[in-house]
Amino acid sequence: MSDASTATATSATSEPAPALAAMPRAGWHVATVVATRQETAKAARLELDVDGWPGNAAGQHLDLRLTAPDGYTVTRSYSIASSGPGTRVVLAVDKLPDGEVSPFLVDEVRVGDRLEVHGPLGAFFVWRPVDRGAVRAAGDGAGGAASALRARPVQLIAGGSGIVPLFAMATAHAEARDLTPFRMLYSVRTPDDLFFAEELMALAAASDVFRLDLVYTRRTPDGWPNLAGRVTRAALAAAVLPATERPIVYVCGSTGFVERVASWLIELGHDARDIRTERFGGI
Repeated sequence: MSDASTATATSATSEPAPALAAMPRAGWHVATVVATRQETAKAARLELDVDGWPGNAAGQHLDLRLTAPDGYTVTRSYSIASSGPGTRVVLAVDKLPDGEVSPFLVDEVRVGDRLEVHGPLGAFFVWRPVDRGAVRAAGDGAGGAASALRARPVQLIAGGSGIVPLFAMATAHAEARDLTPFRMLYSVRTPDDLFFAEELMALAAASDVFRLDLVYTRRTPDGWPNLAGRVTRAALAAAVLPATERPIVYVCGSTGFVERVASWLIELGHDARDIRTERFGGI
């Protein structure tokens, strides 16, 4: 996974940005696998108890390092599907047939195994709930301070296993009972390839401010109103929050998926500075 952001800092300062300063300090930790489950036919969900983990924001990732008996090491980055304080961390790993790490994590890891992780990492592709106390304290007086603190709507767009960090954001939004309008567009091959299927359906059913739109590219469920097919520019325009509402847009998926979606969003009038992207793999 590479962490490429559409918007970048434009000015130097001797002080860290507030968002960066608020991030827990990253470090190497020993993680114990406390639960595993099959996520899809070729993906697994791992729950880790990480010694010394400082907690993480929704959208952050970590590096995971494996060491062979002969000392050979390999490190890969994985998005985190959970957020908040505490030492429990959830990963959802899609197995790459020619991968060095993912086949081990999906097929071989068992409860009680210990892994090395480094994190939490990333300060830009993150989402935090609205600070209700700060909004109340600001009031609605001169300068519209309270309005300035209220969050802008959020559009999440995922391709395949790119759902992982966006699921963390949607869960954090629900757990905080945040009233920020959230919308998620999730493109996946078939119903059998959905990550977090039960949880996403439950989130959508329980909230008036969270909407889930699914696009199946290879096979749809019985009775699905739309034909299977990739996300098109027209389908994207119909499903996402319009640029006039000035949403913050998070896009995560393969490089080709992210580049297509980001370019269409700009054509649809979204400001590039409002589009945050994270990508993995080749085109």
